[in-house]
Amino acid sequence: MSLGQRVSNDRQLTRLLQIGVVLEEVVESRAAHHLETLPPDERDAVDGEVETLLVDAAEESADHRERLETLIDDLEAETVSYEEINTLVDAQYGPPEDTDGVLYDQLANEETAYKFYDDLIAAIDASETEFAVDRDRLLDTLTTIREEEKEGAEEVTEIMERRA
Repeated sequence: MSLGQRVSNDRQLTRLLQIGVVLEEVVESRAAHHLETLPPDERDAVDGEVETLLVDAAEESADHRERLETLIDDLEAETVSYEEINTLVDAQYGPPEDTDGVLYDQLANEETAYKFYDDLIAAIDASETEFAVDRDRLLDTLTTIREEEKEGAEEVTEIMERRA
């Protein structure tokens, strides 16, 4: 389903929320692994600001995942476990080459998540469907997550500008 369309039933909404969970799990896993997988000569270049950014990003993504899972539970559906996604992330992505790579990756993660939630909110707004989950609570949750993703992208951008 394209997010350019309306969300027309609970099944579509569930699938889109499940995609959001996977997105958050990937972001959480990548942020958690960045410091562990940097080459030794680059680890020293990571200052407290970057380390805090990655720790906060992992915690924020875990929180977003839990909020999305609550909505999915309310729709009486299941989601993919973090452990499954973490294993796939480990197998799919190599370690970052340097601190700049970590920051660019984190910025891409935040921007991708922001765009996903922005499109999802628009698709729900365009729909007149009555969902099994309260529409106001659904939109409030997604809007809050979207704003936190926006703030995360801005934070990464500020760090990158200071380091330039």
